[in-house]
Amino acid sequence: MNNFKMINAVEAKKIMDTTNCKILDVRTEEEFELSHIDNAILLPLEQLEEKVEDVFKDKEETILVYCKSGFRSKEASFIMAQKGYTNVLEFGGIVNWPFEIVL
Repeated sequence: MNNFKMINAVEAKKIMDTTNCKILDVRTEEEFELSHIDNAILLPLEQLEEKVEDVFKDKEETILVYCKSGFRSKEASFIMAQKGYTNVLEFGGIVNWPFEIVL
C-alpha cells in the first residue's frame, strides 16, 4: 500500500499556486544546479531516508515531489509514506514540466 498520490504537472502547478506547500526535488545537486522548479528544496534520493524528517518536520503538510523523469520521485514518495507522511503528491519529472524553471 502506498500512501502517496500521483498527479500530473498541471495539477501540481495549480497546488503550488494556490496552497502553502513544499516542493521536493530528489535529483542530484548537479542536476538541481542546472535547472529546478522555483522554491524547490533539494534532498537527493540517496540522502532522503536519513534526512527527510530533519528537513520536513510536519508530516501532514503538502509535499510535492519530483525528479528528472519520475522514477526517483516515486521511490522517494514511497519512502516518505512509509515514514508516516500523509500528504505526499508525486508529479513525475522535470522533463515533463511545461512551466517556468530556474536555470
